[in-house]
Amino acid sequence: MFAKIKRHMGSAVGWMASILLLCFILCAIFAPLLAPYGENEMDIMNRLKPPAWCEGGSTKHLLGTDELGRDLLSRLIYGSRSSILVGVLAALMAGSIGVATGLLAGYFPKFDAVLMRLADIQLAFPSMLLALAIIAVFGGGFMKLILVLGVTGWVSYARIVRSQVLSLRTSDYVMAAQTVGVGPVRLLLRHILPNAIGPVITIATFQVASAILSEASLSFLGVGIPPTTATWGNILHSGQLYMSTAWWISVFPGVCILLIVIAINILGDVLNLYMDPYSNQQSA
Repeated sequence: MFAKIKRHMGSAVGWMASILLLCFILCAIFAPLLAPYGENEMDIMNRLKPPAWCEGGSTKHLLGTDELGRDLLSRLIYGSRSSILVGVLAALMAGSIGVATGLLAGYFPKFDAVLMRLADIQLAFPSMLLALAIIAVFGGGFMKLILVLGVTGWVSYARIVRSQVLSLRTSDYVMAAQTVGVGPVRLLLRHILPNAIGPVITIATFQVASAILSEASLSFLGVGIPPTTATWGNILHSGQLYMSTAWWISVFPGVCILLIVIAINILGDVLNLYMDPYSNQQSA
């Protein structure tokens, strides 16, 4: 009975997280239609206006304005586009590198030691410190940030895929395919990878959330995406000097980051629950 209650509660929370994440995605896609003002449209006469429900606020700017008179709600809507895009593309790049590395390491023993030692070396450095070092050398920017986050996030994919390949390469259907002369590339892509993709999808959801947090952190430090582009991290960065007088500039993007990271992590937990056969057997 308790397992059924837990499963139904998990489904309800999962649906709530899905709806919340869908709202963020729709805001990112239809930002020009939803935002009442432009991304960098300034009105110096209305700078540092509080939210509409606070004293001195106006319904023209529901969430207030920043230090340059830019509408905060519009900035947040446009910022969702950049932050989500960075998270998704960085996760895709890290996943591509990690899956390819894991397949090679798991199937070809001569590559295993070299690739896994590279993974161990990268794990020895904190990912944020490594990202800061790379950006300090090559500079910031949208595409460079995606490359940095992709290069620093492949290890978890590689380790999971490698373990899956090591367990699947001795299975009956793989041995049968080898017997009839199926080549290594086709064997990996058509027989092993489809059966190892479940954990990869679960890791990718958490990687998106991690990449969004990393982008916000790097932009907050001033080394991520240029300030002219609205991202939640850049909005946080611009509001750090006005926390005592204009708290809304930093609070609202922080709330957006918190909500989307929680929603993605909940979806990751739900995916992990449904893709884990042992968990499904326990809840049956």
